[in-house]
Amino acid sequence: MDHFGRIDVVVNNAGYGLIGAIEEVTDEEIRSQMETNFFGALDVIRVVLPHFRKQKSGHFLNISSIAGFRGSAGAGLYNATKFGLEGISEALAKEVAPLGIHVTIVEPGPFRTDFGGRSVRVTKKVIEEYIPSAGGMRSYYEQAHGNQAGDPAKAAQAMIQVVESQTPTLRLPLGPMTLKAMQEKMTHVQRDIEQWRDIAMNSSFPE
Repeated sequence: MDHFGRIDVVVNNAGYGLIGAIEEVTDEEIRSQMETNFFGALDVIRVVLPHFRKQKSGHFLNISSIAGFRGSAGAGLYNATKFGLEGISEALAKEVAPLGIHVTIVEPGPFRTDFGGRSVRVTKKVIEEYIPSAGGMRSYYEQAHGNQAGDPAKAAQAMIQVVESQTPTLRLPLGPMTLKAMQEKMTHVQRDIEQWRDIAMNSSFPE
């Protein structure tokens, strides 16, 4: 604000991954993950909102992940932070739309950044019974770092395109893996809805 006099776009990009089964993570690991990925982004949003509100414009790009849309064994705490960020983002988008402010949830899959390197932590504790489920996530990150299909430069261009759009989207999925995972989850949700529709419809007090 001191240098430019205004802020037009905020990219909430700070974050890291935490890999391990939910029973394996420590209290310290949980709180550190939440402080960075969720509270860090929320703090930035709350600091910038008065400026956006005053100028009646602005755009938040909140960097989530496919992990913010779909839970995975071995990434439960990371999922929690990104699910939380997506919930805040959806609510914020509705609150600020009348003020001329936009919110976009960016949901990348695997991109060739340093996320698989110094930006991911693995729990020290390993419980043998979880190796067949959560252990797969550990193996994935050991093999995937540096080989991810996603091009960060193209992701950045996509974000610029959203910001410059007259009708910016709430969600910006990036990468074929993200699209596939989203479609699979929506199919599963729809299946559950149909299977349990009668019970859902009959859970109210009689009229």
